[in-house]
Amino acid sequence: MAMVTSSVHATVFARASFFCQSNVLRSFRSCLPFSSSAASVSTHNLSKKKWRQPVLSVLDFGGVKISREDVVRDDPTNNVPDNIFSKLGVQLHRRDQHPLGTLKNAIYEYFDTNYSNKFEKFDDLCPIVSVKENFDDVLVPEDHVSRSYNDTYYVDPQTVLRCHTSAHQAKLLRSGYTHFLVTGDVYRRDSIDSTHYPVFHQMEGFRVFSPEDWEASGMDATLFAATDLKKCLEGLASHLFGAVEMRWVDTYFPFTNPSFELEIYFKENWLEVLGCGVTEQEILKRNGKPNSVAWAFGLGLERLAMVLFDIPDIRLFWSNDERFTSQFSSGELGVKFKPFSKYPPCYKDMSFWLSEAFTENNLCEVVRGIAGDLVEEVQLIDNFTNKKGMTSHCYRIAYRSMERSLTDEEINDLQWKVREQVQNKLNVVLR
Repeated sequence: MAMVTSSVHATVFARASFFCQSNVLRSFRSCLPFSSSAASVSTHNLSKKKWRQPVLSVLDFGGVKISREDVVRDDPTNNVPDNIFSKLGVQLHRRDQHPLGTLKNAIYEYFDTNYSNKFEKFDDLCPIVSVKENFDDVLVPEDHVSRSYNDTYYVDPQTVLRCHTSAHQAKLLRSGYTHFLVTGDVYRRDSIDSTHYPVFHQMEGFRVFSPEDWEASGMDATLFAATDLKKCLEGLASHLFGAVEMRWVDTYFPFTNPSFELEIYFKENWLEVLGCGVTEQEILKRNGKPNSVAWAFGLGLERLAMVLFDIPDIRLFWSNDERFTSQFSSGELGVKFKPFSKYPPCYKDMSFWLSEAFTENNLCEVVRGIAGDLVEEVQLIDNFTNKKGMTSHCYRIAYRSMERSLTDEEINDLQWKVREQVQNKLNVVLR
């Protein structure tokens, strides 16, 4: 269960057409798994564009044609922009020489070695899912903040881009799987800085036990599952990070009880590695396993890869620059990234009076939609409320390419475009 806690979400999955048939988007007919060869947008080419990265009008996923209009619509119930649509089908986690693919395969190696290939692996499941799959099936409350249009990308009121790989959990359980790992790209509207990006990658692990598994142990079912879970994940942390000090922290997730976070002491700091817990019994009952107990964990691949490979900016994972891609090879976990860019940032400030509907996530969506990966950070640097009760925010936008120097002309063009769109789309008054 995807329980990575680096976002505002309380982070809250067969093969081929059997698991990806969907009626949530009529135009999809049968939403087959994405092809790992789906075209991605070259970051080198992006550097030549002033406003907006190019977007393919039609994508081919497993032989099914999906047009931009299927996902990006001029409709108030749709908030998927072109820059997010362009990431569909890229699947960085399926590239063996990419740091995310290397990390995924290292985790696979651990489970194959220690569990005799017992865990089924899924890394090509369709990221367009129903609201029921994404939220209801994993017990996310109706009023939870993660359901809002401010936090989640909605194709229509009943269809979203998955926020976590847990969206496939119920279907896999109903299909009879009891041990599985699900890896995939997930989508969230979020802030802009070096550790947050609207598309990132998660892995969920799930294991189901039957009564005969725990009855001989002398422990009750919950304690048995929690003990097995902790042993498994401590072994995984050692496999990835070596001999490190670890500690367990009690926490809360809607879909597990008890719930835990695993932290390791690494490079003189405590680092949260993953979230996990014993699956809520209601999930098992709903999916045909009322007499079983289970555990689940979720981890963010970028979060761990940034630490293991010393990658300082999450945008780098999407780079096609050979100075980045050539540094990594299949199977080489923990190769330290050697920075190749020392290009200076350019800062632009923007102040405006807020509207009642203003949110920072909406601001970041506007800025990303115009500047793409040329925007490094959006930071609130000042705010005040006047005697009339009007509130003003001042945001500092940092522009920086990881591959070349930006000219004053293109930065000024970007900033003017941002100012225009912020005023028009967010209904704020510029100062």
